[in-house]
Amino acid sequence: MAVTKITNLEFGKMVQAAASKLDQNAEFINSLNVFPVPDGDTGTNMSMSMDSGAKYERENTSENVGDLAGSLAKGLLMGARGNSGVILSQIFRGFANGCKDKKELSAQDFVDAYANGAQTAYKAVMKPTEGTILTVVRESAQAGIDTVKTTDDIVTVLQAICDAADAALKKTPDLLPVLKEVGVVDSGGQGLDYVLHAFLEALTGKVTIETKPDNAQMDEMINAKHHQSAQGKLDPADIKYGYCTQMMVRIGRGKEVTQKFDYYTFYNYLAKLGDSLLVINDDEVVKVHVHTEHPGKVLSWGQQFGDLQTVKVDNMRWQQEQIMDEDKAEETPVEKAANEEAADQVETAVIAVAAGDGISKLLKSLGVTHVISGGQTMNPSIQDIADAINNSGAKQAIVLPDNGNIFMAADQAKEIADIPTVVVHTKTIPQAMSALLDFNPDSSLEDNQSAMEDALDTVKSGSVTTAVRDTTVNGIAIKKDNFIGIVDGDIVATNADLETTAEEMVKKMLDEDSSVVTIYYGEDGNEEFADQLQSVIETMDDELDVQVYEGDQPVYPYLISVE
Repeated sequence: MAVTKITNLEFGKMVQAAASKLDQNAEFINSLNVFPVPDGDTGTNMSMSMDSGAKYERENTSENVGDLAGSLAKGLLMGARGNSGVILSQIFRGFANGCKDKKELSAQDFVDAYANGAQTAYKAVMKPTEGTILTVVRESAQAGIDTVKTTDDIVTVLQAICDAADAALKKTPDLLPVLKEVGVVDSGGQGLDYVLHAFLEALTGKVTIETKPDNAQMDEMINAKHHQSAQGKLDPADIKYGYCTQMMVRIGRGKEVTQKFDYYTFYNYLAKLGDSLLVINDDEVVKVHVHTEHPGKVLSWGQQFGDLQTVKVDNMRWQQEQIMDEDKAEETPVEKAANEEAADQVETAVIAVAAGDGISKLLKSLGVTHVISGGQTMNPSIQDIADAINNSGAKQAIVLPDNGNIFMAADQAKEIADIPTVVVHTKTIPQAMSALLDFNPDSSLEDNQSAMEDALDTVKSGSVTTAVRDTTVNGIAIKKDNFIGIVDGDIVATNADLETTAEEMVKKMLDEDSSVVTIYYGEDGNEEFADQLQSVIETMDDELDVQVYEGDQPVYPYLISVE
């Protein structure tokens, strides 16, 4: 049977199915990473980004698809991680703008919105590259435009879009030589392909992923929801809804049942009673978490659908008072002085993304005021970066992403920040160290940005890790579990022996102008080998100043910079 419109119900199912499909296939998408290193995170980034969008959409009670699409786009934007997540957010930003006034979507409406999403994504990328997610979205959107001319059946149109996405994805290796050399399709394109197929499956009722949580998962989600909203050093008087109310209702049982359970009817009433609402159900029970001023109304509402199996009501204002009292009692004089110092407003916050206690300490010693925990294996979201900027207590901010995959999120965060902000596009920790040496607290944001950007070319960044699969990159045959040396994004050395790999990599980094070599050993490295490598490097050139630091960074046992 033909489907000629998408209502709020269908749209919600499509979005939730897409989030589930990305979650289920995140590891496979990660495995498509071109480099055989253990930090391929495209799948994780796209999944977490879509989860954020799905959450925003799920919490919007509007019956207008345009409003729901706007919430999806907002959630995707705020939760976007990595370049793939940001591009996905731009696709649905354009989609939302293309249908913002629509209560329902016809086939033409859907195609127009999706095509607008493709255009928006292209505009968001400074130098669009074919053979990526951009190719997949453009060619699949064109298929929709062509197909909708002859039918108003959305299923037929969406099937054509999916078929075109499959074909575009299959040919990405022909457009991007590095993909063909490694033998994979584009990971971001694969993620979008999963989203489109999930849309089609949800629309036809053929969803292949089971998303209903069991009771244990329900409890975990309820607890997570509560902690997300109730923790932190907030004034108890600022808590708008003071009672954390939780209940489990056995659907259809009990003497007070007056209504047949319908998720949206049940949810919409509770949404008016407070915030931090979470409603999870299966065929037998529904679990509720909500912050409200009227716990009695919540419980009475539940009884209209079944009997109350469990009930829990906590006074969060009282709980927060207890937490603050305990924190004050445990605060040492040193901590108190540090907290008072941190509370003083700084003129310019210098915010860096980094992983590893040692790396963080080194960055702070060079002038970084705030460190966002993240990097290779966990890219911070736009919201994470924006929060760090807005909560810095500064009048202006400089952001050091320290990873090329965080550039787009940092640039987006800059646009929504509450204070003037610039991004210095550092790709590596060594670049951040070099840039910080040119930071001048008395200079303007623009002058600091220019000086710090100019310093990036003065350092070469190397890293040593292990290969996670057999492959060939840039003509170099790589064996799984062998060590690989990467210099400024290019694999330049590989060997079964760690010292041989590191030595070969460093030799390719040195030139006649090199004067300083710095070794940072990570959580999987050790000081003994770092000292050994230091001696080896010193024999290459006795005028080199070779330094060793504990970095504690994950993924890469050794980071090495040459200046």
